Amino acid sequence: MIEIMPKCWNKATKPDLFCPGCGHGIVLKHLGYAIDTMEIRDKVTLGIDIGCSLLAWNFFNFDTVQTHHGRTAPTMLGYKRAQPERIALAYMGDGGAYAIGLQSILHAAMRNEPITIIVVNNENYAMTGGQASPTTETGTITITTPLGKAKDSVGGLKGPELVRMMADKNAYVARTTMANPIVMQNMIKKAIKTQAETNNFAFLEILSICPTNWRTNAKESLHRVVEMEKHYPLGEFLKEDK
Repeated sequence: MIEIMPKCWNKATKPDLFCPGCGHGIVLKHLGYAIDTMEIRDKVTLGIDIGCSLLAWNFFNFDTVQTHHGRTAPTMLGYKRAQPERIALAYMGDGGAYAIGLQSILHAAMRNEPITIIVVNNENYAMTGGQASPTTETGTITITTPLGKAKDSVGGLKGPELVRMMADKNAYVARTTMANPIVMQNMIKKAIKTQAETNNFAFLEILSICPTNWRTNAKESLHRVVEMEKHYPLGEFLKEDK
């Protein structure tokens, strides 16, 4: 029998507060499936950032901690050092990860800290109205780039590529998309196993949709997230031997 919802889902949770069509629900559902199939619910602690990700605070029947904006990675890093037997997950959006939180992520990668970071990239600061974020692509119209992001500016920041440059060769660094949930779930499992089984750093970016701020319907949203792959290639990023 196929479970409609993950077993680790909090049955008492009220209807979620995500906007209709938001990609976070799909990502979190498959995070739950991954935790179920790995049978690690009693070992997991989830850290969530300020932003849309904070709405996951009561989704699961395992420990969850709300952090300050951009401070999810160092919070879960400190937690992991204090509780090394636990599996520490840091869940955040592209704004918190790549703007205020980038330095913490890069230093965690450099030190090969045994935590798992999941970044949901929808190319904007979604909770606060859709402002341009570090991952907003050139030409994109947002409320802070009404004429389109300047063509003489850097295009969207490529987080996994940057992290790969800094991370240990044994770290897991990858990018996937919520448009392919099965592949996404398998990559989530790999990112968690990297911490749980080999005690290494793991970083997974997931391309996602934001119909409210993109002002798109379901078909248009899925089309745009597929188009994002042209700038943000999917796959696992390996460390080149020097």
